[in-house]
Amino acid sequence: MRRLFFVSIIALTTISASAQSTTPTQNISTDSTVVFRLFSTSNMYNFIKLNTRNGKMWQVQWGIEDKYRFQTKLSDISLVNIDEEKNGRFFLYPTTNTYNFILLDQIDGRAWQVQWSLEEKNRMVIRIY
Repeated sequence: MRRLFFVSIIALTTISASAQSTTPTQNISTDSTVVFRLFSTSNMYNFIKLNTRNGKMWQVQWGIEDKYRFQTKLSDISLVNIDEEKNGRFFLYPTTNTYNFILLDQIDGRAWQVQWSLEEKNRMVIRIY
């Protein structure tokens, strides 16, 4: 009887721990021909929209009321020359930090730290050398 009790406690603890995972779910298409992708953040209302051709990014927030819905730039500077643009060239990878992602140029290996924020002064895209 005691053994069954302990096995039940362990099973319930395991189920509870896995249900509390805070890792955002990424529904990433494997279609490399798309120009734009949305990457979820751990904040349920915010996404990062990436132009996979040139690395430009926007923070997209949704909400029930108009005042909470917006799209604002994270970076409106192309990271490649127009003749080097290619669908699927850039991809965002989440980090363990809620507000930071790594942007990777999948062709030449360059990388950037991307930080989104509700406050404009805290948004940034910085090259990682």
